[in-house]
Amino acid sequence: MARLADYFVVVGYDLDKRGGSEGQGHILQRFPEKDWEDNPFPQGIELFCQPNGWQLVPERERPSFFVSVLTDINSERHYCACFTFWEGLDNPQVQKAEASEVDEDEVPGLVQPTQVFAPKSLVLVSRLDHTEVFRNCLGLIYAVHVDSLSVPLETVIGNLLTCVIPVAGGSQVNTPPFSMHTDFYPCQEEREESLRTITLGAGDRQVIQTPINDTLPVSGSSVAHLFRQLGIVNVLYLFCAALTEHKILFLSSSYQRLTDACRALLAIMFPLKYSFTYVPILPGKLLEVLSTPTPFIIGVNSFFRSETQELLDVIIADLDGGTVTIPECVHISLLPDPLLQQTQTALSMVLDPELEIADHAFPPSSTQPSTLKIQDKEIRAVFLWLFGQLFHGYRWCLHIIRIHPEPVIRFHKAAFLGQRALTEDDFLMKVLDGMAFAGFISERGPPYRLTDLFDDLMANQVERIRQEECSPHKVMNHIKELAEQLFKNENPYPAVAMHKVQRPAESPGHNDPKNLAIFPLLDDVTVQLFIDHAAAKLQTAPPVVKAELKGMVPSGPPLGDIVDRHGHVLANSARRLEVVRNCITYIFDNKMLEAKKLMPAVLRALKGRAARVCLTQELNQHVLQNRAVLDDQQFDYIVRMMNCTLQDCSHMDEHGIAAILLPLVTAFCRKLGAGITQFAYSCVQEHMVWTNMQFWEAMFYSDVQNHIRALYLEQESGPAAGGQEQLGALELASEQSRLWPTLSKEQQSERVQKEESTVFSQAIHYANRMSYLLLPLDTSKNRLLNRSGIGDVESVSNSYVTNSIAGSMAESYDTESGFEDAESSDVANSVVRFINRFVDKVCNESGVTNEHLKALHTMIPDIVQMHIETLDAVHRESKRLPPIQKPKLLRPILLAGEELVMDGMRVHLISDGREEATGALGGPPLLPAEGAIFLTTYRLIFKGTPNDPLVGEQVVTRSFPIASLTKEKRISVSLSMDQFIQEGLQLRSCTFQLLKIAFDEEVASDLAEVFRKHMHKLRYPQHVQGTFAFTVGQSGKTLVEHKTKDKNQSIKTLSKNLVKSAKRTIGRQYATRKKYSPPTWENRSSLQSELDEDELSVTEELDQGSLTLSSTIRSSDRQTMSNVVERACCRDYQRLGLGTLSNSLTRSKNEPFRISTVNRMYTVCRSYPGLLIVPQSIPDSTIQRISRCYRQNRFPVVCWRNSRTKAVLLRSAGLHAKGVVGFFKSPNAPSAGPSQADSTSLEQEKYMQAIISSMPSYCEPSGRNTLGGFTSTHMSTSDSSDKLRQPKIGALMKQVMGGKEDVPETFSRGALGQRARVISLSQPRVSGKAKNPPGGKWGSIRGSGRLSAYNPEVGNRLSSKESPQPNGGPSEALFLRQQRAYLYIIGDKTQLKGGKQDSFQQWEVVPIEVCDVRQVKNSFKKLMKACVPSSATSEPSMTFHRCLEESEWMCLLHRVLQVSVLVVELLDTGSSVMVSLEDGWDVTTQVVSLVQLLSDPYYRTFDGFRLLVEKEWLSFGHRFSHRGAQTLASQSSGFTPVFLQFLDCVHQIHLQFPMEFEFSQYYLKFLAYHYVSNRFRTFLLDSDYERIELGVLYEEKGERKNPQVCKSVWDYIDRLNKKTPIFFNYMFSPEDEEVLRPYSFISNLKVWDFYIEETLSEGPSYDWELVQRGRQERLAEEVPDKPDTTTPKSQRHIVWPCYDSRSRVVPDAITKLLQDLQSLEAELGLPPEKWKDTWDKIKANQRVEAKLENRPSFNSSLLMSSNLSHQRRSQGVYLPESGVGSSINLAMDREISTTSTPVAGRPSTSTLYSQFQSTESENRSFEGILFKKGALLKPWKPRWFVLDKTKHQLRYYETRQDKECKGVIELAEVESVIPGTPTMGAPKNIEEKAFFDLKTTKRVYNFCAQDSPNAQLWMDSIQSCLSDA
Repeated sequence: MARLADYFVVVGYDLDKRGGSEGQGHILQRFPEKDWEDNPFPQGIELFCQPNGWQLVPERERPSFFVSVLTDINSERHYCACFTFWEGLDNPQVQKAEASEVDEDEVPGLVQPTQVFAPKSLVLVSRLDHTEVFRNCLGLIYAVHVDSLSVPLETVIGNLLTCVIPVAGGSQVNTPPFSMHTDFYPCQEEREESLRTITLGAGDRQVIQTPINDTLPVSGSSVAHLFRQLGIVNVLYLFCAALTEHKILFLSSSYQRLTDACRALLAIMFPLKYSFTYVPILPGKLLEVLSTPTPFIIGVNSFFRSETQELLDVIIADLDGGTVTIPECVHISLLPDPLLQQTQTALSMVLDPELEIADHAFPPSSTQPSTLKIQDKEIRAVFLWLFGQLFHGYRWCLHIIRIHPEPVIRFHKAAFLGQRALTEDDFLMKVLDGMAFAGFISERGPPYRLTDLFDDLMANQVERIRQEECSPHKVMNHIKELAEQLFKNENPYPAVAMHKVQRPAESPGHNDPKNLAIFPLLDDVTVQLFIDHAAAKLQTAPPVVKAELKGMVPSGPPLGDIVDRHGHVLANSARRLEVVRNCITYIFDNKMLEAKKLMPAVLRALKGRAARVCLTQELNQHVLQNRAVLDDQQFDYIVRMMNCTLQDCSHMDEHGIAAILLPLVTAFCRKLGAGITQFAYSCVQEHMVWTNMQFWEAMFYSDVQNHIRALYLEQESGPAAGGQEQLGALELASEQSRLWPTLSKEQQSERVQKEESTVFSQAIHYANRMSYLLLPLDTSKNRLLNRSGIGDVESVSNSYVTNSIAGSMAESYDTESGFEDAESSDVANSVVRFINRFVDKVCNESGVTNEHLKALHTMIPDIVQMHIETLDAVHRESKRLPPIQKPKLLRPILLAGEELVMDGMRVHLISDGREEATGALGGPPLLPAEGAIFLTTYRLIFKGTPNDPLVGEQVVTRSFPIASLTKEKRISVSLSMDQFIQEGLQLRSCTFQLLKIAFDEEVASDLAEVFRKHMHKLRYPQHVQGTFAFTVGQSGKTLVEHKTKDKNQSIKTLSKNLVKSAKRTIGRQYATRKKYSPPTWENRSSLQSELDEDELSVTEELDQGSLTLSSTIRSSDRQTMSNVVERACCRDYQRLGLGTLSNSLTRSKNEPFRISTVNRMYTVCRSYPGLLIVPQSIPDSTIQRISRCYRQNRFPVVCWRNSRTKAVLLRSAGLHAKGVVGFFKSPNAPSAGPSQADSTSLEQEKYMQAIISSMPSYCEPSGRNTLGGFTSTHMSTSDSSDKLRQPKIGALMKQVMGGKEDVPETFSRGALGQRARVISLSQPRVSGKAKNPPGGKWGSIRGSGRLSAYNPEVGNRLSSKESPQPNGGPSEALFLRQQRAYLYIIGDKTQLKGGKQDSFQQWEVVPIEVCDVRQVKNSFKKLMKACVPSSATSEPSMTFHRCLEESEWMCLLHRVLQVSVLVVELLDTGSSVMVSLEDGWDVTTQVVSLVQLLSDPYYRTFDGFRLLVEKEWLSFGHRFSHRGAQTLASQSSGFTPVFLQFLDCVHQIHLQFPMEFEFSQYYLKFLAYHYVSNRFRTFLLDSDYERIELGVLYEEKGERKNPQVCKSVWDYIDRLNKKTPIFFNYMFSPEDEEVLRPYSFISNLKVWDFYIEETLSEGPSYDWELVQRGRQERLAEEVPDKPDTTTPKSQRHIVWPCYDSRSRVVPDAITKLLQDLQSLEAELGLPPEKWKDTWDKIKANQRVEAKLENRPSFNSSLLMSSNLSHQRRSQGVYLPESGVGSSINLAMDREISTTSTPVAGRPSTSTLYSQFQSTESENRSFEGILFKKGALLKPWKPRWFVLDKTKHQLRYYETRQDKECKGVIELAEVESVIPGTPTMGAPKNIEEKAFFDLKTTKRVYNFCAQDSPNAQLWMDSIQSCLSDA
């Protein structure tokens, strides 16, 4: 029973304190004046009566009523019902004015009303929430006062304060003084049903409906109103926000609505109770409460809306406007998905039933929603149903840890989430962590208590909810049933709800102020008498005994059955479980090989929950008496499986896997030695779950629960024990709670003690367990330091005792978060602290006494210490164990002179973004692999074996030269294997290789750091002499070369001295250079102007302009000069007829060009070679002056001349900024005076003119300047072909020069296709008639698969001076008449601005856009990432082709090729070209080299290509060291592959013209690899000058001490080429004077396979010796297996992509035949013949056969090559005599030579083809191998014998290839030839008849042929020679 009202208060306006702007209220009277003991008077009521503040108003307002809620310190809620009315006052302002006459300041015109009204409030304070009853009661008091009824107010109020009613449906109670009126009741039984009727003695009656069950909230119709005001979605947002503890603020202008809305929100949260700040009406004065950090539900009047605007984290619900505003920073977790949808559907069916039938053709007559009160209950029923779904099965996750003296219960959150498969669900996680749920557990956890509707729902209706959830109508029926129960609870007897309450009379003059008396002061004595009287009466009344209907709370269906639908069951889970079971059986049956095969599948299966549970069950079966001793390998496998299982669990352990494994990890063990056992726990510690405090708590509680259950089961064990086994812990607890009151005191205390000691013993047990799993095996390592978790305070909050005070708890602990503080960082202390914290927490919660707790605290350090001691012994022994599971480290094969810097470190090679090796594209998963990484002076090598046991026998090798490392980055890797590997490295190389390695746990982290440091040191040596090419073969890394006495010693020292003296003079010059003065002519030094802002090369230490020149060649220099002559440049200049050194020195004037020695000291231009070709007429002095106009002093020099048109190709750097305008000024421009710039530009012009004059076409008298003349003199016969060719150049030019608007791809392609074909077909026909045909070939149109985009229609003036007509280009005739320049200068667009073209000059500038070095660098980076991505990605934007396109590498190739083709065309039509771009050493070099390669077939041979690279790249100073970032100095500039780009262009040309190159594609790849590898010195340093300075340039000529070490890549290629045809292109059959014109459009270019192929079996194949040795070793390993002949060995060999070298396993036909030939020779014991000779012989034979059969031979090699596909040849071979057709297309797309290995140059082409083409060859009448017996005591030896009829000799050689004859037998001296007999030491296995003797006058020669017929042949041949003589 409870009082209806605790206090009655009258609050009025405080007239005394009205000084401020706001008035105040004060309490006028309160009854009773003394506080009730059980319920003190709440403070601050006057604020809540007028929430907007106390104010006087000019007009009387209507009375108002609302209920405020106040919460006291014990979180009890007080309902304050406020009834406010207004009373008249005389206006205080007016009175004041009268008193002090009218003030001057008073504003006239503001008329103050004479009377104002002050509010007065009647307040009822109650702990019950009966709004309507309160409204009626207060209304009655007001009515009594207003209408002046006869009843005294004191009596009414006294009766009100003495009403006592039951809280919930209870029995009838004796009434207070005023009698209960029973005459209304239809029958007596209903009176028994405790209908409460009250009367206050003013002729009123009220029935109070007390709810049947007071645990269910009473809502009236407030919930329905809330939904009407805000709508479904908004309320759901608020609902979720309240449950997940957000701040919610309601706004409305009505106070009562605010209260109702807050009440409604709380009602729908049932069964959870809101436990944060709850203020339905907040007074304006307390608005700062809104900035509290804790969650709240608060209502505020809309009057204060503006003050709520700046709240950043508050959700604002405006009830009047129907909106909910959620701030940006607030994220509300919504209900999990299917539930949210179902809830919304159900709510809309309740609120808007017409929605469903809105579309029906015949809607039912009426479907009105229920009345508001019913609708309210239906909505609440929906939320009750929702909670039924959310929380079903919660009772199965309760742990009861104490039953007596009162139950202590914990909720196992992780298990609940895991079994519901909702671990990822944000909403549920937050709800379970929240305070409301904590209260729910403490309230509803106990198993023996009163139950209500929710308990019934959880126990009996979960099954129904599950079945119905898919059909909305069944759900609605269920909801209606629940709603009915809720309604019944709130309105138990609706039939008798009779009210009779007096209302104030609405008389006409009611509002008249005169009528209203002031509310009187009441007589407190009278009221108090009423109260005392009632209290006395209650005491005398017999006590009310209400039977408590406690009972056992049913648990409902267990979770497991419910979840299967949600749990993610894998389709083939049964099969997977089978695999897991089999594997475990194999392990325990010791069938290790079987287990090993299943292992990968098991580890994959363990990702699924079912498999993990299965594993734990299986392992449990193998544990006997808590122990299972395994051998090493079994132990290893079990640990691996456990690790894998734990790794895929989250740290929450939601499926309880770690919990089940916990006893197992202390059960499985292995014996390490006498008395030393290692348990599994020491190997599974690396998992987050062990450091999670919540996990340990849950584990502890579940164990305690089991033990306490066992405790009570034992007590009651008797005959019925078997049946009781089924009792759960909660049922037991319930039973015990029921019996508790019946036990005696002794029994009670005994039980309490037993329970407490159970908990205590478990705590000791857990302290041990925790020390097992937290102390690492090697306690010396502070491994725990990296673990998060152990010290985090957040992890303390699984149980709800601390949840609310987790914050304050953080302070109470010694504020250390984990192990961060340095001094306490040793492992033991940290673990002790962690365990102490755990013990404190669980013991406090489970009521362990303080003595016991202290005892525990003293025990824990000892437990930890003991365990550390045992671990030390285990650690010591385990280190001695041979690590079985790890494969042995394989040693790599090293080159001669390559040394290991760091021995192998065990690592795992992780798969990167290339899918081939992972088995993703089919084939075995070769990666990840385990092995070791080795760092040598030359390479970085990984060698190991795949983890997958199915390919475990294979060896995986990945390596790259250390010099090619471009990026190193640390990564962290987690492997799905037994170890947890943290750190790793990702190493990227510009040889298109990527190593992603993870260091094994056995590698100390400091060792990994040392590895990185060494790697950096090797990658960026201080000086180029630190690179491998220099240090190779030197023991002790000295950088000093050993002085070897060799022929060229003097030259070497001389060249060094020269450089030194040059440097000295340079130095002097530089030192004296203080202020700038124009250099004098005599001084001949060309200083660069200070104004020059052109950047100089970074690596040069001096300003290049300041170099002096010694004007005479001293005699000592002559030797150097002779050496220079031998250099590549000079050989080439002589071949091209550009002059020889002797000519140039004698100055013969008939040559247009000469070789100048002006740069022999490298003083004019440091980066040029010593000898340069310049026009004959230009003296050296002029050259020096000209050079200063060009960047880096790289002035124009001739590098090639077209032998047919005599046009020359020149190269130079771009002009300096100041030189440009001067250079292009017209010569007659008036100048202010003879300034230096003018003279230079004049000299420059002279230089150009000299070049032009050297061209024969210019010298012709008729050909002054017109193109017509040019054509007629030079190519009069080939006019027709020229007409066709001309427009092509125009088009080319336009494409090359075209700006952004005409990208090459945009040329029209329609008519053009036909046209282009005509051109290319008719050309050969024309050139047949021409005397001097312009040789050349365009790539075939059909061959390219896409029409050529060269547009013959666009015939623009080359310099694009006159624009074409609007309708298209000018006619061809017009074009041909236009002027053609003799010299074209290809310059950079950006530099040529401001240059004016002069119409009389004979040169013309072609401005083009060149690719910047930075562009190349960035493009290359992207290309590497495209070809070798670091991780696999499925994003469409990251596919290979997309990345390739974004890298723009192909665009760059296209640009370079396009410019090159243009230059080739110009040269071929007789104009000279000067390429003058950037600094003259990057793009210029690329273009110039490609032009020569395309124009001159010589450069497409081995010798020619070598010469081209040596001349254009090495001598002309391409900065290999700088661009390759080879030293520390150039590290910052980064790697820029300019040379690689050139090789790629060559590769593209090679693809289009495979028959024009003597070398194969492999040769290009070989160069691409070794130009960055630093294995050879060829590509080191930036110029000849630097090479001379280091003495590298001429050293190759000296004899080498160490023949193993090749210093030049060319020597190496030569040697290799002699051994193997790997560099040779079998399809090589060049046409004479062939000019190639490749297609350069991107559609015609292919990605070079160098970028994407790899061979994991042997690593890169470009270090040929390594590959060969590796193959020999592999063969040697395979041989021992031979004796086992029982099973036939398969001849099949599987070729895996990316693993095997395809060209080796499946060689092309010719290579295969040559290999077979070699092996046959070896078998027969013949001396091997060189492959080249064999090849040449075959080709010669074929040519002969072709001639005999009189058929045109296209290409002898073509007839042999095996896989002819799609080959680009000239468009067709025109065969007039064949009737077949006009042209034949020979098509071939790919290179045919697919041998994958390195290459060597070769003797010059003339010797290549014939090593025996001397006259002797015709004289060989008979030749072959014979064994010859040596002189006395010498053995038999095979020799190559040649019988020469002409010279009448029998000569013999060492081998067939030998040119020097070993000995001669003159036939004149031979007496006889007779069959002989075998003598001592003769070759075995040869028949007797094969021997014969040759007797001469001096001695007898013993011979032996291979067989008797052969011997007979020899004898006959010699005999016939003798008889001929």
